[in-house]
Amino acid sequence: MTIKTPDVGIVGLGYVGLTLATALADVGLHVVGLEKRRDVLDLLRTGQSHFRENGLDAILRGVVEDGRLEVREDFEPGDSCDAYIITVGTPLGEDGKARLDMIENATRQVAESMRDGALVVLRSTVMIGTCRNVVAPILERTSRAFHLAMCPERTLEGKAMEELRHLPQIIGADTEEARDRAARLFSRLTGKVLPVSSLETAEAIKLADNTFRDVHFAFANEIARVCDAVGISAQEVISTGKFGYPRTNIPMPGLVGGPCLEKDPHILRQSVAPYGIELEITAASRLVNERQPRECAEFISSELDRRGAAADGAVAILGLAFKGVPETDDLRGAMSLKVIEELRALRPQARLRVFDPIVEPSAVEALGIDVSICPDATAAMQGADAAVITNNHPYFASLGFSTLTRGLADTGFVYDFWNHYSDVEIAGRTDRYFAVGSRRRAPL
Repeated sequence: MTIKTPDVGIVGLGYVGLTLATALADVGLHVVGLEKRRDVLDLLRTGQSHFRENGLDAILRGVVEDGRLEVREDFEPGDSCDAYIITVGTPLGEDGKARLDMIENATRQVAESMRDGALVVLRSTVMIGTCRNVVAPILERTSRAFHLAMCPERTLEGKAMEELRHLPQIIGADTEEARDRAARLFSRLTGKVLPVSSLETAEAIKLADNTFRDVHFAFANEIARVCDAVGISAQEVISTGKFGYPRTNIPMPGLVGGPCLEKDPHILRQSVAPYGIELEITAASRLVNERQPRECAEFISSELDRRGAAADGAVAILGLAFKGVPETDDLRGAMSLKVIEELRALRPQARLRVFDPIVEPSAVEALGIDVSICPDATAAMQGADAAVITNNHPYFASLGFSTLTRGLADTGFVYDFWNHYSDVEIAGRTDRYFAVGSRRRAPL
């Protein structure tokens, strides 16, 4: 039987909100989740998720059937929750600035529903100061008392249900009571809660975490540019240099995007712009990572020309989701789409074919891009002048290099953003394989 007054109201049932709502309902709380998209609501009401996430569907189905998780478009009069959690997205606008409208609208929904003394938690990634300067004033206009906390989401797509139980949860607030209430809520999921001294500290932690990863990956891509320029292998330089050497841990180069890394460094920079501070390393890292698709597409196009490929030749794009490990079907911020965009600009007549082992064809069709969707990698590569591997899903490495190249045109080649085959001897001896940081050319 459904309890009349929910324990927790969650605004936004995207990736962050739905995994959290499901996890909280699974530990016994009664959760109401709000979602504006009608098609998503219809799916959730049947206990089905609108994205792929390991372990989510079975738990979601159970909590929906038991009435522990209810989904609707807006709060109802009886939904005066003890706690509210705002989890809406914070994409960059066309001007490159962090949008606040979704946060403002979600906060208004909470303000209209909350009772005196409610706990309000912001979990979305935001500019430093958003809790204090955007969320709090909207709540204050109700003249009701509330406790405000910032508890940033930090889960890894593909491992969210696991990490919600095991990752430390950051609890930021200005008052001890607000911190204690938020800590008690998240302690229902995990015993690892880390209270911090202010709202701004918690906001900054999320931005610092993701910006560090962006900088880390950018340096790997910078080393790849060095190796491309002088004709040596980045895979060899990086993997050999860090083997048994504890003071170096450079990751392998590759495409850097996704719903967090493509925007969070920009949000961090915008947070301190009013103070007259420019974050040079952060800006440079974004420059390196954002220009990589163009640089690599230029190399691929020039190599097609060098090999005499026709202007309308076929190019296979393998792997569309923004990452392959852990696997996901998320196309938000996927740099594969940037590669497609750059190749289309350079070779407008090219026949671009795409395949991803996880992403549904309907999701690709919804993008409205000029590509042919193939049922498998073999169909995508058949007779193609080039195959471009744009994510790190293990499926592509499992194909084997000979299988990968068998269906290509006689002069066809593979361009691998993820160095799946850089340590395979045959790949090192052929003129049919190139990787980021390894563009050594052999004569035709």
